[in-house]
Amino acid sequence: MRKLIIFVFLLFIVGCSSTPRNTELESSIDTIVEDESETEIRLDAIATFDWEKAYLFSPYSTEKGMRNKMGISFNDPSDIDIRDDIYLLVFVNGNKVVQYLEIERQGSDFSTEDDDYLTPADDKISIIRY
Repeated sequence: MRKLIIFVFLLFIVGCSSTPRNTELESSIDTIVEDESETEIRLDAIATFDWEKAYLFSPYSTEKGMRNKMGISFNDPSDIDIRDDIYLLVFVNGNKVVQYLEIERQGSDFSTEDDDYLTPADDKISIIRY
């Protein structure tokens, strides 16, 4: 009986988990970044869900900084504040985080033209290789 209670509790915790990590989209972006002839990532061409804004966070970004930039709460599951191997891409629809990605750097940095956020109409992330 005790094992059943623990199992149900774990299912509840997993079922109530926060924002989903989109590993399929991460793989698509990894493929683009691996191709050294590519210089940009166009999100609207590869994101298959509804989103209004996307925020790109560089290594060592803090949750407080993310919260200030987005204007909404987000519990960072990637621990980017102590990592330098990824960028975090957070998609927002309405005033809710709908998905996030961990983008592996692969010898690259990433930037957006305007530092605030991306939209489906202005969705370009530049790949800066070093």
